[in-house]
Amino acid sequence: MEPHEAAERFVAWLDGRVTAEGRGDERVDLDANPVGVFWLGRLAPESEAAKSVRRERRMDPCAIGMRLRPETDGMWSFSASIKAVAWNQVAEDKWHKTDAVLVTVPVHVRAGDESRGFGGDAIADAFASVGAPGLAAQLRVTDESSWRGAPELVIELVNVTPEDVRKRGERHLFEVELEITGLRTMPFVLESLPDSFRYDRDMPAIGINCGVVRHPDGRLVTTDTVVVDRKRPEYNFDATDPDVLDLTFNSLASDPVSRIGELIRAYREWGERHWSEAQLFERARNDRWQPEMMEEAKRAAVDYREELDRLDRGLAALKRDQRLQRAFSLMNIAMAMASRGKYDRWRPFQVGFVVSVLTSFATENGDWNHVETVWFTTGGGKTETYLALLVLAAFYDRLRGKKTGITAWSRFPLRMLSLQQTQRFADALGAAELVRRDHKVPGAPISLGYFVGANATPNEIPLVPTDINPIDVEKEDWSRYLVLTSCPFCGGKDVYTTLYRGNWTLRHLCRNGDCPSKGEPLPFYVVDQEIYRFLPTVVIGTLDKASLIAMQANMRGFFNGPAGKCKQPMHGYTYARRSTRPSGCLVPGCKAEVEPISDADRNRFAPSFRLQDELHLLRDSLGAVDSHYESLMDSLQEQLAGTRPKIIASSATLTGYDRQVDVLYQRPGRVFPVPGPSARESFWSRETDRLLRRFVAVWPRGVTLEWVNDRTLTILQQSVRRLRTQPHQVCAEVGVSPVFKDFLLDLYGTNVIYGNTVRDVEAALRSTGTQVPVTPLNVVSLTGQTKFDEVREALERLEDPKVDFDQRIHVVTASSMMSHGVDVDRLNVMTVLGVPLTTAEFIQATARVGRAHPGLIYVVHKIGRERDATVFSHFAPFVRQGDRFVEPIPVTRSSRRVLELTTPAAIESRRLFVHEPKSPGKRLTTIDLLRKYFAMAGVGAEQEARACAAALGIDESKYLAFEDIKDYLEAYFDRLVDSGFGAKFPNELFDRDRKPMLSLRDVEAQIPISDD
Repeated sequence: MEPHEAAERFVAWLDGRVTAEGRGDERVDLDANPVGVFWLGRLAPESEAAKSVRRERRMDPCAIGMRLRPETDGMWSFSASIKAVAWNQVAEDKWHKTDAVLVTVPVHVRAGDESRGFGGDAIADAFASVGAPGLAAQLRVTDESSWRGAPELVIELVNVTPEDVRKRGERHLFEVELEITGLRTMPFVLESLPDSFRYDRDMPAIGINCGVVRHPDGRLVTTDTVVVDRKRPEYNFDATDPDVLDLTFNSLASDPVSRIGELIRAYREWGERHWSEAQLFERARNDRWQPEMMEEAKRAAVDYREELDRLDRGLAALKRDQRLQRAFSLMNIAMAMASRGKYDRWRPFQVGFVVSVLTSFATENGDWNHVETVWFTTGGGKTETYLALLVLAAFYDRLRGKKTGITAWSRFPLRMLSLQQTQRFADALGAAELVRRDHKVPGAPISLGYFVGANATPNEIPLVPTDINPIDVEKEDWSRYLVLTSCPFCGGKDVYTTLYRGNWTLRHLCRNGDCPSKGEPLPFYVVDQEIYRFLPTVVIGTLDKASLIAMQANMRGFFNGPAGKCKQPMHGYTYARRSTRPSGCLVPGCKAEVEPISDADRNRFAPSFRLQDELHLLRDSLGAVDSHYESLMDSLQEQLAGTRPKIIASSATLTGYDRQVDVLYQRPGRVFPVPGPSARESFWSRETDRLLRRFVAVWPRGVTLEWVNDRTLTILQQSVRRLRTQPHQVCAEVGVSPVFKDFLLDLYGTNVIYGNTVRDVEAALRSTGTQVPVTPLNVVSLTGQTKFDEVREALERLEDPKVDFDQRIHVVTASSMMSHGVDVDRLNVMTVLGVPLTTAEFIQATARVGRAHPGLIYVVHKIGRERDATVFSHFAPFVRQGDRFVEPIPVTRSSRRVLELTTPAAIESRRLFVHEPKSPGKRLTTIDLLRKYFAMAGVGAEQEARACAAALGIDESKYLAFEDIKDYLEAYFDRLVDSGFGAKFPNELFDRDRKPMLSLRDVEAQIPISDD
């Protein structure tokens, strides 16, 4: 037996344990009222549910059933089989379960029947015969054909036990199941999704307070949970099988043109088979496509041909440009080194994406202006794909003469950047630097900057502590700023941080004596001031850092070049002069002379790329604000250096990406790869029969979501620990050899509890300490509020667990902070507390488990919410066709409220980067200096308003928006020329609540909102 099969069986066994405990299948005696023990398979009496409000009725329903579409009109005849048990209280705090009753009821329904009852006497007699007299249930059938426009029946099993018999807990039915046989039905069509030639919208039935499974023989059976399996994709098959097509790093490094030519040839031949007009017409006939489905397929075929053309043009660029070809080869050598033997080849789509962008390197044509979005299955390798592109760009910059400066700025829309994501960047760029040295590529070392700010790493390190910056260099524990978990040069774990006072840098160093670093600092910068001083090749950071363009003159290196370079060795680049740094050098106290950089040389510093990860998260107010800042950054670079960067993005969804890209960047967008002719197969990937993730939808009955989460966690942990203490017995139950004990214990011994709000996460965290009777239970919490060093420690413990199971992390409670960039193969079990508010978050969050091994995910629905109830009703298509349920990204750049927030940023960034370098003393730090400069340059309110509007991407034809900007600038200039206004510094010209934003998220005052 293969390990993967053993893991699949263990996942099925774990799910079976939770379901059995939730229903009470294996319990016969209890010391508590079963109503407070079981959360699945139970029905409350109708009399109790009728007294309750709608939400409570949903939480403890009195009926289960299904909605069906019979094939024919008129009289319908079929059989309904009812299965259930009862519990009797036999003593104080003692309960005993009866034998199961199984009743088959013949049903004959006439047209127009409404809530017609069947089988009541037979069901009551059956309960009495097993020792539960007084229990009563009834099958009710309603014909809704007349107002549905087609034959449709509602079939429900209702608990009609009266109030005056039996005690409260005894009036419930348990382990309830309803089965319908002998009725030929037609499927429902999921009308919330558009018809598509790629997808099946059919649903055999719609469950009522439950799920429904259709068996191959036509039986329809209710289920207490809805189980949906997603299959693991494969990426190398048929024409891209490794035995057919060599996409190893070494092969692409030695002969890239031939290998890429073979890939494109295979893609062309595949397309001729799958996208030809004859093939589409054959599919249309066999699958009975509607005309609009055929039109959609024809448009998709055009998308395929356009993608093929881009690949052809990328290959032509590679053949034509020897520098590009060499950079491509060096990139493959570097990525082979960065992989450290974990893999030795590319997946076809990864090579395809890089090739599709190559034409942008060769010529700054229309391709350069396009926003390239890489879209692929989460966990499919998107990060490595754009890392390859970054390394390629770094080498190409060096070979074309850009020997230093930022090649790319990669931005993530999270408050805290994933340390794992950062390590992957560091490994790729560290390998690139070693390759640069070995192949004697000229220029500065290839390096990485970690640009996230004071919550994780210092903005600057002061000579002495201040109220604003309390770092004390004499007492500071520099280890808390350790970002790397391993050395990007040698892979060793012995990395440490220290302050080197010689040039005032916070260094990451490796203690390994055999490391290629040879004791020198690693090319990795984590202090903002150092990033400005040394301009790393790639800067990786959070989205919010864009707000610094309105506050930091040192950000000039992100759009053009610095003012000069300090003549003091290792001090780095210099910027605008200030009273605290008279020469412009950012090393505290430095007064050395500066070697100026000419305008021609300065332009060569302009970044080539700006990367946006998780594009789908730029929505609502964050997306609106960012759209203005994107325009500002483009405007600054174009005005200073004469170029705009190429924009690369990655996204978890295709829904509305073209409009979103247009709003955010005011550029055309395109995606790679385009979807294939089937939802399950394209040229780039296809589904296998191996389990990727098992999703289980849970509808808690009569108990809270939090209680179900505690019980689920308890059962999962107890089951895994049984594997540890009773390996032979558990492995026999699972159906695997005991040799897999340690393997399974390692993969399924840690549970993730994912909350949609910090409040949910905190509640789950508290419960683990009081409501889960498992010891020891080691718990960590990962949210935006978790301290940086705690996140680092938790990830290290998860990736490299202790040998002793008792010392490992057993539970991770997490918020959306974990839904991006966390990649730990040992995380394979998750409980989701309520359906996330967006489908994209659901896709991203659940993708954190089951990345390399079969995963098990419980989605515990907050059934009182309409969204959760709706998702439960069509959970199978929601999981299988998740991308189609992703909501269009709500984003606009036309908000006047947002314009109020971003106009100050336009004013200040233009002062710092456009006007200050032109001023006589290259300083505009005071009102007097600014007033004199504008007077000398002849710049007035209307002229500056036009410039600010253009910088923000606001067309003057947008009358109201442009008038707002004009009004703002007129007020600004009125204060500027008013010598009695009393302001000393330029930022005092703004209203207190209208100064440049400190964060792109500071749109409105935030208040906590709960759905409880």
